[in-house]
Amino acid sequence: MPENIPQHVAIIMDGNGRWAKNRGLPRVAGHHTGMKAVKRVTIAANDIGIKVLTMYAFSTENWKRPKDEVDFLMKLPQEFLSIELNELIEKNVQVRMMGYRDRLPQHTVQALEEAIEKTKHNTGLILNFAMNYGSQRELIEGFRDITRKIEEGTLHVDDIDEDTIHNHLLSHNLPDPDLLIRTSGEMRLSNFMLWQLAYSELWFTDVYWPEFTERHLMEAVLEYQRRSRRYGGLH
Repeated sequence: MPENIPQHVAIIMDGNGRWAKNRGLPRVAGHHTGMKAVKRVTIAANDIGIKVLTMYAFSTENWKRPKDEVDFLMKLPQEFLSIELNELIEKNVQVRMMGYRDRLPQHTVQALEEAIEKTKHNTGLILNFAMNYGSQRELIEGFRDITRKIEEGTLHVDDIDEDTIHNHLLSHNLPDPDLLIRTSGEMRLSNFMLWQLAYSELWFTDVYWPEFTERHLMEAVLEYQRRSRRYGGLH
């Protein structure tokens, strides 16, 4: 595989419910199996030299789902990390979370914070979970912060540029994604990293997330390598 590996890959993990339905299983079974795909893809991304993997685990809109499904989804980080954290530590993976802690149950926040704390000195792949994340809320909160600084006199309106916006996003300490992957055949961004994905390559597959393997990740990366990223200019 050539050297041109995307530094930051973001994934909208979609299709857990439909995967389960096709097998006559409850939707939660799809979410549970999808957890195994998170592990597979994390290890594979780490092995090929991807630096950041952002997984869209739960959006600000997902609260509209049935309560039992939401409750199950909120237990998954705890279960995933209790099983996988030691191996992630061995692999030098650093766990992060991007999202809003309000509304998240204490046990979910606690599991994530423990993983973040235990892996904070790791220097390998950054596994960034987008939990209770929504890009529109992120932008609104960012614009509010910028407006406050203008009111306080610590920022001048003419000094606002792309870097100013970037520095007020939840992902301010990460590079923008080079590649976005969305599974299950849907072709929309679903309120995910709208500012950050401005120049990202997009790769869609019909494969449901629980079936997504290392091979599919490689397909996406190879497709990324075939494309020419022009950022609005000519090459």
